[in-house]
Amino acid sequence: MRSLFFAALLFSAALAADPVSPDKWTATFTTDVPNQPPIVIAMTRELAPLGSDRLHAAIWAGFYNNSAFFRVVPDFVLQFGISGSAAENKEWLHKSIKDDPVKGSNTKGTLTFATAGPNTRTTQLFINYKDNKNLDAQGFAPFGTVTSGMATAVTVNNPTPGLSGGIDQGEYEAKGNDWVKKTYPKTNFIVTATVATGH
Repeated sequence: MRSLFFAALLFSAALAADPVSPDKWTATFTTDVPNQPPIVIAMTRELAPLGSDRLHAAIWAGFYNNSAFFRVVPDFVLQFGISGSAAENKEWLHKSIKDDPVKGSNTKGTLTFATAGPNTRTTQLFINYKDNKNLDAQGFAPFGTVTSGMATAVTVNNPTPGLSGGIDQGEYEAKGNDWVKKTYPKTNFIVTATVATGH
């Protein structure tokens, strides 16, 4: 019985882990920013394996489709990663992963998970608008680099000018896209997110 019990625990842990992402893969975020191409980001798994696996799995699940760019801090970061779908948020938004050691640097155009402290990464990410190497020592582990569409990222409308915290995240999670569009009508959205193997 003891061996069966531990085998069951191991099986449950395996089910809870995100599937392993490719060593090199690309994410394409099509947006509603007028007259701008998609944001294409090349991922390198070895830079942050757990982060890479989580993002790859969440994109496959459709988590980022129809989701808002809810925080724009000029000359700092563009943040996203709360779904417009209540079901997707329930599945992913509070499902944390452990931290990855920082192997890269938060230079301009890199993609990194946002955190609320140690081992709290879930689905929220940011694109660095400039070299933010000071974030390296704070545990932010980048694993992707924008290869095209950086102009799109920079053009994303700031829904809360003067408020560096962006849209109220709790309200967005609770009330969804309709609330965002009514309260912050100039907000830009990710329309679709897709993955492809290789760079």
